[in-house]
Amino acid sequence: MAIPRFWREIPSRYNLVGSRCGNCGAVDFPPRVVCPRCGRTSVGRMERMKLTGRGKVVSFTIVHDAPKDFEMMKPYVLAIVEMEEGVRLTSQVIDVERADVKIGMPVETAFRKLGQEGEAGVIHYGYKFRPAL
Repeated sequence: MAIPRFWREIPSRYNLVGSRCGNCGAVDFPPRVVCPRCGRTSVGRMERMKLTGRGKVVSFTIVHDAPKDFEMMKPYVLAIVEMEEGVRLTSQVIDVERADVKIGMPVETAFRKLGQEGEAGVIHYGYKFRPAL
């Protein structure tokens, strides 16, 4: 099997996969082996779960002075998104005018190409958010 295909077939590669504690029910992203609330009583009781990909913007900023790898995207919106499951993620908000982003705006996950290792190398994808349809 080619390396790029192997990479794509990792179950959590193009999904938002978190974990739920079988002890207290808390959800975390990224997935954990031990619940930060229950500690060692959660060992062996953590279950992987796919997040819905839907949430809302709870805070955001517009980045005007971007790091080197993001120069071509500036200015861009960077937001804290609270998912339906309660976890919060930091991500770029895309496919919307910067002036239209508002706190409380419903959003959904969009997986986009972030980069690639050489001409025939592994393509890196990541999650961003766009306005929910």
